[in-house]
Amino acid sequence: MAMDDESASGYWFAEEGTKARSVAVLNAMRDYRSAEAEMRKRTRDSMNMNESDLLALRIILGVHKTGRGVSPTELSKALGITSASTTGLVDRLVAAGHAQRKRNPADGRAVVIVPTTSSDTEVRLALSDVHDRMIEAADGLDDHEATIVIAFLARMREAVEKVD
Repeated sequence: MAMDDESASGYWFAEEGTKARSVAVLNAMRDYRSAEAEMRKRTRDSMNMNESDLLALRIILGVHKTGRGVSPTELSKALGITSASTTGLVDRLVAAGHAQRKRNPADGRAVVIVPTTSSDTEVRLALSDVHDRMIEAADGLDDHEATIVIAFLARMREAVEKVD
């Protein structure tokens, strides 16, 4: 990515005393986040889904790997949305062939949401190449580099999670 004057300055990072190296690291993170957001948009577009639907499908697929389905209440809590919004979201996923409502085997009255076989395949096809490239990039780190990156990202997560 070509750096213009604004990105070279680091936008709001260009405070007096800020190290150029720190600004470069934060700019690289911003560039990565932008590229990742664009990749997610391409995935959503290719699957004709909105962001909430794709996130819900990811949750449903993840829980399904453990051998169970997701209750609508669990999905509501995970997404931070109301039960009415969850119903609409699940309706869209079912209508699009990405999910199914099934009786909860532990409680025959309750419903769980499970992915369809085709949705699992579609998500894997849409993301497998990029995931392979991401794993390849991470595999290129030696143990010392990986330790540094993991610690740095943990500190960055803490920095953005901190509520003043």
